[in-house]
Amino acid sequence: MRKLNFRMLPLVFALAWPTMLEQLMQTAVQYIDTAMVGSLGTDATAAVGSTTTVNWLVGSSVSALGVGFLAFISQSLGAGKRELAVRASSQSISAVLLSGLFFTAVTLAASPAVPSLMQVDESIRKLASEYFFILYTPMLFRTATIIFGAVLRAAGDSKTPMLVGFAVNIINVVLNFLLIYPTRTVNLFGRETVLYGADMGVIGAATASSVAFTAGGILITAALLRHKTIAPEKTFLRPDREILTPCLKVALPNMLQRFGTSFGYVVFASMINSLGEISTAAHTVANTVESAFYIPGYGMQAAAATLMGNAHGAGDREKAKELSRLLIFIEVTLMILSGGLLFIFAERMAGLFSDSAEVISLCSAVLRMVALSEPFYGVSLIIEGMLQGIGNTKTPFIFNIAGMWGIRIAGTFICITLLSMGLISAWACMIGHNLMLFTAFALYYKKKYR
Repeated sequence: MRKLNFRMLPLVFALAWPTMLEQLMQTAVQYIDTAMVGSLGTDATAAVGSTTTVNWLVGSSVSALGVGFLAFISQSLGAGKRELAVRASSQSISAVLLSGLFFTAVTLAASPAVPSLMQVDESIRKLASEYFFILYTPMLFRTATIIFGAVLRAAGDSKTPMLVGFAVNIINVVLNFLLIYPTRTVNLFGRETVLYGADMGVIGAATASSVAFTAGGILITAALLRHKTIAPEKTFLRPDREILTPCLKVALPNMLQRFGTSFGYVVFASMINSLGEISTAAHTVANTVESAFYIPGYGMQAAAATLMGNAHGAGDREKAKELSRLLIFIEVTLMILSGGLLFIFAERMAGLFSDSAEVISLCSAVLRMVALSEPFYGVSLIIEGMLQGIGNTKTPFIFNIAGMWGIRIAGTFICITLLSMGLISAWACMIGHNLMLFTAFALYYKKKYR
């Protein structure tokens, strides 16, 4: 086994830690959101969680455009072609406007039908639909946050998206306290204080998120326009084929992958929703808890994409090999630690978001199952990030679609629909999907980079 080049550690973590911190803050706020809504009852938790996978479907499709710009800009800067990077940054504005307006129209028009398509219990469909509509009203601003964040990370600036994320989450939490609950008396520093509350419940949570997303879009747009390295030019409305063609060549397979896998999540969740309110709530809580323990994986994936893109653009294959070995080592180490913590504290974490003994028991069982697969999933995450950085999104597309539909969806359909099994069987199929990705990506890496 070749020695690892630990001298690259500062470079790796300089890019990774802001992304990890940003995701940690987002997850903390997601935890707070879920706990606040969970205090309103199981119905409220199910109404909010029932459309989560549709949120992933939309968000991941937008993120794919960001991957296209990230690959192009990181490679251009690695090759010393700053002018091309600036032109790509300019074109990202048009991408935000077009895709943001498109997804706004689609999501708002679809909001009445989404809960029915997701097989949500009839008693909470109206509430779920209203929550979804409000959440997607600022889709243009959400699109700006995603795509411009990718552009800034491609230029090695992961701190600005982190700071914007902080602002978004602080706004969200403050508004949650003000909008979800009724006016009440609280004890602050030993004094009884009347705290205003709009008593809007689930609708208040949606409104808080909507306002926060709007603020985030405005802040990150202002940051990009003032950026010292890749501030866009004023020609952003004029299509630039030299830039858009390679960006779309990378983005389209990634978009198809994300759309296909996210639609798979929708189908997966709809089958789980058909199991009833307890399974839906347990699945929602488990997804929320699990997200915190994937932070090291996704933080390192973002760093891998930028660093490998720079090395590829500079034509430095030896540096790319050294980076790949170090990135995988760090990733596996971090995911072993996070998986171990998830396994140990699964029941306590589940108890943060639900008072139901049934929900906590079922949730902790599936969390301990998935904790064992985290190091394997981490390997596939990091290799996929490396491939995105060099512009290879076709290979991840094939692997992810095959795993999602061939293992997770087909297996869950057999277990739930044909064999009348429960939530644990569905999560077992999900783990099988993760292990398939590990095998496929590991074999590909061994063939191409060893």
